[in-house]
Amino acid sequence: MTDAQTSARPLVVLDHVNKHFGALHVLKDINLTIHEGEVVVVIGPSGSGKSTLCRTINRLETFESGSITIDGKPLPSEGKDLARLRADVGMVFQSFNLFAHKTIRQNVTLGPVKVRGVGKTDADQQAMQLLKRVGVEAQADKYPAQLSGGQQQRVAIARSLAMQPKVMLFDEPTSALDPEMINEVLDVMTSLAKSGMTMVVVTHEMGFARRAADRVIFMADGQILEQNTPEEFFSNPRTDRAKDFLGKILTH
Repeated sequence: MTDAQTSARPLVVLDHVNKHFGALHVLKDINLTIHEGEVVVVIGPSGSGKSTLCRTINRLETFESGSITIDGKPLPSEGKDLARLRADVGMVFQSFNLFAHKTIRQNVTLGPVKVRGVGKTDADQQAMQLLKRVGVEAQADKYPAQLSGGQQQRVAIARSLAMQPKVMLFDEPTSALDPEMINEVLDVMTSLAKSGMTMVVVTHEMGFARRAADRVIFMADGQILEQNTPEEFFSNPRTDRAKDFLGKILTH
């Protein structure tokens, strides 16, 4: 625990969370507390439950037992409360999920106007600030298809930020991108991390984990096997599974 974590309030709390897909037990008794302003990077082999964990936090996946609270409130299962929760929990996926028939600016203003009730002028102003922040303000009046994958993913981050979420979830946000576009997205995420945003990031990008994480969580077979600071985890993994995983990915 860093000093920041001990003084910060718990924002996302998973308590004995279990999730099955049929006979497959994909999340096994997960206990995890993410504090306000903390950047948690979740890594592990494919099929370890990382993405399911991420998607469970904003109720894109249901779970059978245990509890999840966001800012002290239990996760609602449906209806208006769920829509409100999703506004508080930003999510950026592998695919950019932008509305193809709307301009970049419209993609970013839609949520604040429709869900948060922000006035159109204010939403426009805020959208332009956010597009500038992620480096695509010059593309504001283009359509998603006119942008590169890296630009589209940066717009997706801006769109999530426009809702002023309490926490941002990233589910392998760079895995669909060409190699030369990965860094432009990771740079935006790194600056977001430095600005104090609470973030949960599922990624294969170990450089980002070292650079931006307050805590690295290693998952395998639906369990959290270890968690530590990036320095400790990468230089001194404690479990054989983590050593084996790092041995495979860090030698290439």
